[in-house]
Amino acid sequence: QKQSIHVAFKKQSEGEAKYYGIRLNLSVETCRFLLVASLPFRSHDGKKHSMNRGLFLELYELLANQNEETQEVLDSIIKEIGDGMFSLLVDESSDVSKKEQMALVLRYVDRLGIVKGRFAGVVHVDGMSSATIDTLFAQHKLSLKQVRGQGYDGASNMRGEFNGLKALILKDNSPAYYVRCLAHQLQLVIVAVAKHHEGLVKFFEKLIGVINVVSSSCKRKYMIRDDYKVRVEAEISAGVVETGRGLNQEITLIRPGDTRWGSHYKTIVSLFKFSEVIKVLKFVEKEVHDTRNRVQAQGILSNYEFVFYLHLMEHILEATNLLSKALQIKDQNILEAVSVINGTKESLMILRANRFDAILNKVNIFCAKYDIKVLKMDEACAAKRNIIVGITNRHYFEIDIFNTVLDMQIKSLVIALVRQAHAYLVTCPL
Repeated sequence: QKQSIHVAFKKQSEGEAKYYGIRLNLSVETCRFLLVASLPFRSHDGKKHSMNRGLFLELYELLANQNEETQEVLDSIIKEIGDGMFSLLVDESSDVSKKEQMALVLRYVDRLGIVKGRFAGVVHVDGMSSATIDTLFAQHKLSLKQVRGQGYDGASNMRGEFNGLKALILKDNSPAYYVRCLAHQLQLVIVAVAKHHEGLVKFFEKLIGVINVVSSSCKRKYMIRDDYKVRVEAEISAGVVETGRGLNQEITLIRPGDTRWGSHYKTIVSLFKFSEVIKVLKFVEKEVHDTRNRVQAQGILSNYEFVFYLHLMEHILEATNLLSKALQIKDQNILEAVSVINGTKESLMILRANRFDAILNKVNIFCAKYDIKVLKMDEACAAKRNIIVGITNRHYFEIDIFNTVLDMQIKSLVIALVRQAHAYLVTCPL
């Protein structure tokens, strides 16, 4: 029950619970006032420098400025840090109105030796810049010279050598080491490799095509939901699956994102869980008049190579997804992290050496189940671009796809980790 809301609430400190309670109550009171008065929530211009950003934002800000408890919580955090050192964690995102937001977290050790991470605020910015953070620090009587560590996502303007936050802090405070997020780097490496293999590029394009075809119509979504419900009920009655809280929930196809950790793996896993997707694709192939969607559905339903890539990437991303999660554990130490990294590398090497036939067997079973033509491995491979004429299907799938993709993943993983280790050795004094 790690994802339980009740467990998450119990993990909050008294200060965190109080802080979030204040924000929630403030939002509710603002909404209640506007609803009772039948007033509109927003204006035509909700930008930061607008003279009128709408009643909700203006009233919320007015109440927040007058809320002494909010300032008390923040003051207690600043007081606890005092003249001590802290690390700065920064991330950026866009809200539903596409406005850039910058979230800041201060990480420090209190007088009892307990490591704490405290949320300092969210700032709306036109573009993330070091000046924005410097101004925020000055408002709370903090100094960039107190910073002893910095970590953030891979945004280029955060890592610029001249204008970025990293450069500004290092200019005034050379011991403020930049801590790289290995999990984030891992995800970017995997995605980068995929973009340099022509077959993988086409595979992910088709994968997104499946999601687009299935999700572009409410009727198709309902078909998946209803068929999934019938199947789960039948499996429960037959004792095939277990029942319990959190099990057999309604699921949806997940769209992958390059910077979302594990999203590609979740996309593939969600597709494996949907035998109902095949029914929808067959429906599109026969009933839908949209030529583009029909062609996409026909291509997916008859593509043995797509199914092979689906199974191959499921195995690769399963191993790297476990590594990504392990690297994000809060109390993970460097020795354990190195051990997990080496274990992942060994898993990929074992997969390359011994698992081709096992994966091929799974692919054949999958294709037979859904009436996709199974290729004979000893037959000549159909003519393809950049492929030697006359090779067998086995040579194409084992050498040109299986071994090549795994070699690229293993090599890129090792290179990325060596670069990270070298960076730490260069920046951290012995």
